[in-house]
Amino acid sequence: MPALDGMRVLDMTQYEAGTSATQALAWLGADVVKVERTVVGDPGRGVQRGDGNSPYFINWNSNKRSLALDLGRPEGRELLLKLVPKFDVFVENYGPGVVEKLDIGYEVMKQVNPAIIYARLKGFGTFGPYAQFKSYDSVALAASGAFSVTGTSETPPMAPGITVGDSGTGVQLALAITAAYVQKLKTGEGQEIEISMQEAVTYFMRTVVASRSDWGREAAPRRKEHEMTPTDLFPCKPFGPNDYVFTMIVTTRMWDMLCAAIGRPDLIDDPRFATGELRRENGAELYPEIAAWTRERTKYEAMEELGAAGVPVSAVLDTHDLFTDPHLAARNFIHTVQHPTLGELPLMRWPPLMSKSDVPLVAAPLLGQHTEDVLREDLGLDEAEIARLREAGLVESYVAAARAG
Repeated sequence: MPALDGMRVLDMTQYEAGTSATQALAWLGADVVKVERTVVGDPGRGVQRGDGNSPYFINWNSNKRSLALDLGRPEGRELLLKLVPKFDVFVENYGPGVVEKLDIGYEVMKQVNPAIIYARLKGFGTFGPYAQFKSYDSVALAASGAFSVTGTSETPPMAPGITVGDSGTGVQLALAITAAYVQKLKTGEGQEIEISMQEAVTYFMRTVVASRSDWGREAAPRRKEHEMTPTDLFPCKPFGPNDYVFTMIVTTRMWDMLCAAIGRPDLIDDPRFATGELRRENGAELYPEIAAWTRERTKYEAMEELGAAGVPVSAVLDTHDLFTDPHLAARNFIHTVQHPTLGELPLMRWPPLMSKSDVPLVAAPLLGQHTEDVLREDLGLDEAEIARLREAGLVESYVAAARAG
């Protein structure tokens, strides 16, 4: 049985931060109904392509159903409120003031469903000096301090290459929603949940703060080149932009293993590299000694030899490598799913493996693909009433459009 079988989620999220939270719940077995605007849907559908099926949208909305509803009209809003008692959770991550303008805040929903779990994800939260500021992933990363420690001492602050501002916040929200759901099963009570992207990303800054900022009394600096050698990136054949191997040496035993693996036991007795502190101080001299060995191997060859010797190591995988990596393939991390209009697509699965919960990966929905199902099953509307709503532009149904086509 799926772990969250029985949980029902009204998902009024867009782009990535909120959608990553609801996708996590869907991957754990919750029934997630994505409430989208008619005609355009989640704006993430249009990222980089105009047909509504962008890879961006598909990657963050698998295992969901789509209900296309015009909330800007009173009857559309009333339809949403009629659905609320049928669900356990409502999630939104719209910009400041949008939910208030639509008059679908927590107090309103609590009147129709006192046990509703109402989750809000905002860039800077709902109160405080920055509460009315808009935010996206990179804005949250800048506000959390992540820019300030990315790059080197010779570069300006840099944006990390991954969207941890969005999805890192989303996964934390999914955990909070799950905890609230467990609490609700015990007490019967719902609650309001709020998470700030700025605060969520600072969660990932704790190690840097703890090790390099003297309890926040000074700014943690960006690293100098080879400051941490032999913990470093080393070049490999054929010397493309991502042909590097990364080693992380944190103990004397690991240092000894590295020296033995690269055939340089003499480095162990070299006074310049006798301690971890000396190795870091003399990193510019040590680096070429190790790089001479890695330059004779591909990144996978270097990884296999060093890893087998007990050295913490990884090849620098690029986004193409992720889909061809033999280890990820052996673990069935990439799944092929069938999309209604695009055919077979490779998608990454939910990372946790649970022995008692298995939820097959299903492609993201087309806009309005499940509108008729939700209206019929949850509100008991007949075909004539659904047709009236559709003709009035209050709802949109992909099924109806397909029939007409």
